[in-house]
Amino acid sequence: MSKNERVTENIVRDLLKSTKYFEAENGIVIEEQKSNIKRVQNLLKSASKAKTGKGGYPEFIISWDSDPNFLIVVECKADIKKHESANLDNPKDYAVDGVLHYAKHLSKEYSVLAIAVSGMNTDSLIVSNYLIPCGTKKHKVLKNEEGIEVKDIISFDDYYRLSAFDPDIERKRHEDLIAFAKELHEFIWTTAKISEEDKPLLVSGTLIALMNSPFLNSFKFYNAEDMPRKWLEAIKDELDKAEIPQAKKDTMLQPYASVAGQPNLGKADSKIAKKHPQGVLYEVIKEINDNVWPFISVYHNFDVVGHFYGEFLKYTAGDKKALGIVLTPRHITELFCEIGNVNKNDTVIDICAGTGAFLISAMHSMLKTAITDDERKEIKKHRLIGIENSPKMFALAASNMILRGDGKANLHQGSCFDDAIIKSIKERNKEKNEIFSNKKLEQPNIGLLNPPYSQSKSDAELHELYFVKHMLDLLQPNGIGIAIIPVGCVISKNQVKHELLKRHTLKAVMSMPSELFHTAGAVTCIVVFEAHKPHKTSKLKTWFGYWREDGFVKTKNLGRIDPNNQWSVIKESWIEAYRNNEVHPGKSVTAYVEADDEWIAEAYLETDYSTIGKEDFEEMIRNYAMFKMVNNGQDD
Repeated sequence: MSKNERVTENIVRDLLKSTKYFEAENGIVIEEQKSNIKRVQNLLKSASKAKTGKGGYPEFIISWDSDPNFLIVVECKADIKKHESANLDNPKDYAVDGVLHYAKHLSKEYSVLAIAVSGMNTDSLIVSNYLIPCGTKKHKVLKNEEGIEVKDIISFDDYYRLSAFDPDIERKRHEDLIAFAKELHEFIWTTAKISEEDKPLLVSGTLIALMNSPFLNSFKFYNAEDMPRKWLEAIKDELDKAEIPQAKKDTMLQPYASVAGQPNLGKADSKIAKKHPQGVLYEVIKEINDNVWPFISVYHNFDVVGHFYGEFLKYTAGDKKALGIVLTPRHITELFCEIGNVNKNDTVIDICAGTGAFLISAMHSMLKTAITDDERKEIKKHRLIGIENSPKMFALAASNMILRGDGKANLHQGSCFDDAIIKSIKERNKEKNEIFSNKKLEQPNIGLLNPPYSQSKSDAELHELYFVKHMLDLLQPNGIGIAIIPVGCVISKNQVKHELLKRHTLKAVMSMPSELFHTAGAVTCIVVFEAHKPHKTSKLKTWFGYWREDGFVKTKNLGRIDPNNQWSVIKESWIEAYRNNEVHPGKSVTAYVEADDEWIAEAYLETDYSTIGKEDFEEMIRNYAMFKMVNNGQDD
């Protein structure tokens, strides 16, 4: 290595210092031309740039203890003419070639941010940043949120954030999360014998406990018998910090107290104790800290708790469909927010909040449009309203919001039909806004809903459409209510349809992919209403969309995934067509409808015969057969 190259290294080191890489207790480890990480050593043992088969190391290797599967590597050259070769095939002599050479060795087990730096002074310095997702050798130029190439050394947090939202990296981390959820299920079941419905509470409670700095820094020192008590105390401390009203706090704590009381979490039997001397709960906390926290710290719009809930349900005995449990996929909760054009000025309600997935997506959409800290505080404190009947699901929803810095979300535990809860929501405008003193609190103007499915065929008040009607009744005039419901609700004659149109306008109905809720056996559609505007009075046609293909495919182990990254393009085309009431043969149509009509695109679409083929016909037959099977032939 030349003396001049040392100059470049010194410049890089100074830049890392100025961007706080070397700050104490940040968890960032910087190694130079070596590594003490065994995995790194093994991957680089034959990574010589001269291709001799011997080992080799870049100038800098940067790791982070909060995410052991992410690395930053830096390669330096003094001469800017040696920054990058034409074919990227000369790692010995060029900075870009060299750093990509090392990164591709490391990407067998890591997602790697590769930085090439050339030059001997800061004014002429050339910096190139590349991303190589784990499991690939394909490098990508690192770009910011606006799609502009990053040409500087930036903070670790910025590198990590920009890397995290690469589709390949996000997919890999999601796959890892699924695999971990399965492993965690098996571990908890074999060691602690905790019920399926309590396992998500164990996960969410642990995530809250890990927010507590004293607990995070000391849990490894607690003995097995004391750990459940310390775990529960940490949860209570975080709830106290969140300033949750005492009644709600008690409701939240009770399920966690029940989990903490499980005997095998503390002192297990002798066989398990021998294998896990620090206790089962310690192992759970350690694994969640290592595998879940890195995910939730980045993907704020992802319902992690709901994800674990859904994964654990796969192993539940009995008929989940009878319980009405149908968790909404993240891309659909985000789609709802796009349909409603959710922003910082809206107040959103979900009357069947579940684990809070809709509220999380709504918060994310709102915060993207917020400018000031006060606006962000107001969103979290006043503009998200949830109702959940199950105490355990309420605890999960509340914990989800707390994990996102919101301990004061307006979450209600109880039936959405409870008079006291209804009154408190309808009379919010009598309460003072603590953030903006010149305002009152606002009633919700946007409703997002995935109601319990198939609760009762005889009781109208448990029909899915009755939940839709109730949501709409709680909205401001001209508010927008969006719900995803079984198609049987919109094609069958039902008194609730008459009640809905008597008070509200049916703006749109979208037919959704038949396998969207394949685990629950439900074929669904999205309905969009304008509240408190009678359908007849509006004299408007309803827009119908045929949204059967979202780019996702069903896989054996990962559920429905978007393998070809089609979703973002498909979503944009759907939203544009919906907002502009566009009519396209075979894809969308408008029609005047009444209560006894079928509210489904298939009833009104004109087929575009110019593009139809044998495969399209076969697919239509399959979809129709699936629809008939799921709905037991009940189409009248």
